[in-house]
Amino acid sequence: MSHRVYVQTFGCQMNEYDTELVRSLLKERGFVFTPFPEQADVVLMNTCAIRENAHNRVYGHLAEWKAMKQSRDLVIGVLGCMAQNLKKELMESHPVIDVLAGPDSYRQLPDLLTKALERRERSMAVDLSEYETYEAILPERMPGVNAWIAIMRGCDNFCSFCVVPYTRGRERSRPAQGILEEAHALAAQGYKQITLLGQNVNSYQSENVTFARLLSDVADIPGIERVRFTSPHPKDFPPALIEVVAHHPNVCRQIHLPLQAGSDRILDLMGRSYTRAGYEALAAEIRRQGDIALSTDIIAGFCTETHEEFLETYELVREIEFQSAYIFKYSERKNTIAYRKFPDDVSEAVKSERVTRLVELQRTISAGKNRQLIGTEVDVLVEGNAKKSSHQWMGHTESNVTVVWDKDVTPLALGDRITIKVEDASASTLFGTPVPSLASVV
Repeated sequence: MSHRVYVQTFGCQMNEYDTELVRSLLKERGFVFTPFPEQADVVLMNTCAIRENAHNRVYGHLAEWKAMKQSRDLVIGVLGCMAQNLKKELMESHPVIDVLAGPDSYRQLPDLLTKALERRERSMAVDLSEYETYEAILPERMPGVNAWIAIMRGCDNFCSFCVVPYTRGRERSRPAQGILEEAHALAAQGYKQITLLGQNVNSYQSENVTFARLLSDVADIPGIERVRFTSPHPKDFPPALIEVVAHHPNVCRQIHLPLQAGSDRILDLMGRSYTRAGYEALAAEIRRQGDIALSTDIIAGFCTETHEEFLETYELVREIEFQSAYIFKYSERKNTIAYRKFPDDVSEAVKSERVTRLVELQRTISAGKNRQLIGTEVDVLVEGNAKKSSHQWMGHTESNVTVVWDKDVTPLALGDRITIKVEDASASTLFGTPVPSLASVV
C-alpha cells in the first residue's frame, strides 16, 4: 500500500516551489498525498529560517505531532532552511523527528522516508551542493492560475543578518533552456501568470543569457499573460531589466526592491553594498522609465540602530512612497555574520514600537495610493475566490494590489482577464465592479 504524506509549508515562495519539487520526487516513488495530517503515515514540514515566528510555529507543530505519534505509527520529517541551519539542535533536542533534509537534499528524501518507515531509523541529509538546481524535475503543482519557477538557487551576497547562504548554499543559475521548457509546459497546462524566483534574480546568468533576456523570453511565450519576479538586489540592477519591466506588455510593472534600512551606517553593517543615495537614485530611475510600482522589505531594530537612524528609514519610506512594504523587527539567526559579530542590543519593546510606526506610515501611504484609483479602471487577472467570501472574485492589478468584486455581476472563470472600475479602496484592497461595456473576458 502506498504511504500517505501530509506536507505543510512555511515561509517564502521559494519554499512553496520546493514543496512542489518534493511532491514530484515522492510521487515518482509511489507516495501519495493527503490534506489531512491525521490520515498520514508521513508528516513533513518544509521550514523557513528567516524569521523567529516561523521557528516558533514549527516547534509548536512538533509538539502537536509528538502527541499524535504516541498513539500511532507516524514518521515526522523536517525539511528546508531550518533543517539545514539547526540540524544538530533539532536531532538532539527533538527525538520525535525521524528525518531531516536540507534544501539541496530532496532527491534523497524518498530513500530517507523509506528507511524511517520500514526500519524505524532516524537519518538526515543536509549537505549543501555547488551544483544542485533540480533541473529536469517538473514540480507537482496544484491547479490554478499562478505558478512559480525557481531560476536559480543559493546566494552569494552574505548580508550580515541573513541565513540564506548558509541554508541554501552558494549562488547557481539554472540553464535558460530548462526554464523556458518549464514555462512552455505551464502555458500548455493553462497557467496564466508566472513568477520567476531567486534570492537575487538580477544576478542570474546562464552562458550568454542575462536575467533581462530570460524575463523577456518567458513573457513572450504564448499563453503566458503576466510575468513577475522576486527578489532583485539593488546593488546590481541593470538598465536593461528596468527597460523590460517598463515596456514589455506581459511583464508586470511592479518591482519588489528590498531596502532593509535608510541609514548608511546600518546598511554598511548589514553588508547591503549600496548607500541610501544609491537606492534613492535607483528608485527614481525606475519611476522615470514608466509607471512602475515599488514594494520593499524593511528590518527595524537592527544591531546598534539608534533612534536617529530609525528616523532616517522612516523618512525614506515617506519620501519614496512604496506601494506596499513587508516590515519586520530584527531577530538573530544562528551562523549569520551579525550573530557572530554584532550585539543584538535594541530592546524588543523598541523594535516593536519602530515596526508599529513604520506599518502605520506604510498603511497611510498605501491607502492614499489606492484611493487615488477610485473612479479609474484596472486590468485584473481572475485568480480565485476572495478570502472573506466565496461569493466574490479576487485578483490583482499589475502593481500587485488585491481587487475584489461580486461574482453575480458577470460570468467568469479562473484565468480570465477583466476590466474593473474601482469604487472603493482600503490600504490593501480595491473594491469595484466589471466595466459594463467590457464585462466579457478581455
